[in-house]
Amino acid sequence: MHALPAHMEQWLAHLQGHRRYSAHTLAGYRQDLHHLVVCHPDLKLEHCTESHIRQAVARLHGQGLKPRSLARALAAWRGFFQWWAPQIGMESNPVTGVRAPKIPRSLPKALSVEQTQVLLDRPNLPAPETALDCRDQAMFEILYSSGLRLAELVSLDCRYTRTAGYESSSWIQPDEQSAIVKGKGGKTRSVPLGGKAMGAIEIWLCKRDQLLAGSTDPDTAAALFLGARGKRISPRVVQLQLNKLASLVGLPVHIHPHSLRHSFASHMLQSAQDLRAVQEMLGHANISTTQIYTRLDFQHLAQAYDQAHPRAGRKR
Repeated sequence: MHALPAHMEQWLAHLQGHRRYSAHTLAGYRQDLHHLVVCHPDLKLEHCTESHIRQAVARLHGQGLKPRSLARALAAWRGFFQWWAPQIGMESNPVTGVRAPKIPRSLPKALSVEQTQVLLDRPNLPAPETALDCRDQAMFEILYSSGLRLAELVSLDCRYTRTAGYESSSWIQPDEQSAIVKGKGGKTRSVPLGGKAMGAIEIWLCKRDQLLAGSTDPDTAAALFLGARGKRISPRVVQLQLNKLASLVGLPVHIHPHSLRHSFASHMLQSAQDLRAVQEMLGHANISTTQIYTRLDFQHLAQAYDQAHPRAGRKR
């Protein structure tokens, strides 16, 4: 971990304690703040100007940082100075007037319905029997069933648990065939678990103790999915296992767990054509994100409007 000036560490602690930012986001912000410090090693941050910020952006761009990374860095710097500048009497936020290069809005790769069925039905492969295979099947069924982010999947607990040193943030509710998930920005939502996902979870839970190895750590004891060493599974293991299965079933594409989230959204929209419902299940704060995510275009939206609005087809 990069050592940062005390006031930057205080800001990160504020985001963690009061804004409930995820560990992943905080690690990214820490890296971004480190970039600023390295770009101007002799500069006291209270003397930082817009010119210094622009120089830092230009330097990072020259080092190969992409527009998306530069935009995140500027967001981190802007947020830091917005919090810190008033405390020390700086006249303005030096990042306010600096804009990042335009980010091309690329779309995630979605599997077709047929490809998804091949991945999850595992044709020409034996049914999952080992604890690891049953775990993987349950994880991938949930990703496609509920459209979870990878971080949300690995955060799931077997049930809501609250002890002196631990409290669940996300958990499954088998009786309701749903899961409670804490997503980005600390927002909690309920997502459905389909029949295939519930069946795979039940099979996995019968074998879960084989990996638990008697651990008394409260996080491990509560975790729905465990790694081979008996601890809560890591995102990297999920990604590796998914690509391993894709190779075994002969899919000619590189599959990331996010591909299953995008496939869920695309297939749901194709069937239900309910943009708001998909937005809620994905946990998007802004429906424009869902429109891009599910590859909607204006023509599709106009068609949906013409079909749904009682006065859409009437001329004045």
